[in-house]
Amino acid sequence: MKFSTRQDTDLPAEVLFGAVSDFDRLERLLLRRGAEVRRKDAGPVRAGTSWQIDFDWRGRPRELALTLATYQPPEQMVFEGQSSHFNVEIKITVVALTRTKSRMLCEIDVAPRGMKARLMIQTAKLAKGQLDRKFAHRIEEFVNQIAVGQPG
Repeated sequence: MKFSTRQDTDLPAEVLFGAVSDFDRLERLLLRRGAEVRRKDAGPVRAGTSWQIDFDWRGRPRELALTLATYQPPEQMVFEGQSSHFNVEIKITVVALTRTKSRMLCEIDVAPRGMKARLMIQTAKLAKGQLDRKFAHRIEEFVNQIAVGQPG
């Protein structure tokens, strides 16, 4: 199942990319939402950096191993992840529209790894429109917080 949205902002592309690639801020954002985030390696963030993210979803504990597969500032980041039931790919692309405006494209592709996961995806497809709206709203909120300089 694929989710995608785009969000325009009055920030230069380099500033927007810098904000969405502020990994310490993203970790704090996940912590505030109740997830436990552990970085698996030390040093600067680069392609190959990985995290273990534990969180509760629908009343059950979940685990996600996430790796930064592609890191090309100031344009694109691609994360690849695995949980017990799903493979996940997250692609974030920043495009300069003008010198002072940019667009963030965010795509998430969730692929099932077994029959139980296929059934969950089929059930979720029934509410795809609602899930798309929620996804777009969350991305819009995140970009708007960046634009006004609020903490994530």
